[in-house]
Amino acid sequence: MWIVAGVLLGVVVLAVVAGFHTGPHTHVVAGIVGVIAAVWLLAMALDGRSTSLVWALFSADVIVSAGVGVMGWFGLSHRATGSSLVRLEGAEGLAVSDLAPDGIVRIKGEQWSAHCVNGPISAGTRVQVLQAAGVHLEVWGEEQAQAPPGAIGKDGPAQLQNKEKNG
Repeated sequence: MWIVAGVLLGVVVLAVVAGFHTGPHTHVVAGIVGVIAAVWLLAMALDGRSTSLVWALFSADVIVSAGVGVMGWFGLSHRATGSSLVRLEGAEGLAVSDLAPDGIVRIKGEQWSAHCVNGPISAGTRVQVLQAAGVHLEVWGEEQAQAPPGAIGKDGPAQLQNKEKNG
């Protein structure tokens, strides 16, 4: 019984961590597996294995599962109502870390995982959001002088930079 409890709790932890990278669907999975783990731990306690460890694990699992389930639900319902991800396209911000080409950017006061489509840029460089893809942003770094033609849409990066500079 302990092995099953350990595996279920391990899956909950892995799904919570993975959810920060893959999005709210994984958090909902973590919440569901957490409920299954809570039922298993409760069965262990009622079966006479009511050690303080079982109750501590049960309590921690209920708290984590409830929290991550609410996060997943909020993430999915917020996304369905036209969340801020849609409004991020075209927004400008700064690279918090070096984007080589992946890193962290600050847009509208929030930090986001980002991928710079026109190559590596250094921290402190101005960026513009091209597209929100789940919880990750695709950005254009203003420090880059040139990139291969056609890298972005039909206009290509050189035309996009000219549009940005001219208004």
